[in-house]
Amino acid sequence: MQANARVTLAEAEGKAAVVRAKAEGLADIERAKAAAESNRIIGESLKGNTEYLRYIWIKGLQDGKGERIYIPTEAGLPILEAGNLAK
Repeated sequence: MQANARVTLAEAEGKAAVVRAKAEGLADIERAKAAAESNRIIGESLKGNTEYLRYIWIKGLQDGKGERIYIPTEAGLPILEAGNLAK
């Protein structure tokens, strides 16, 4: 009788695990849908908004942590020593 009860318990636990996994999967799908919608809204709001994008770009340059920025010259070669000016 105890073996039968253990089998029934194991089956119930297995079914519960499947239900949990399905619920977690559905939650992941909903989070992905929300992220996609958020990205779509942000993308739409940035279309034709070059001034704001330029502001964000300049702000990123100001907030930089000493990164080097390579700027191509007329010859297509980067200016390699521009980062040394701050030293």
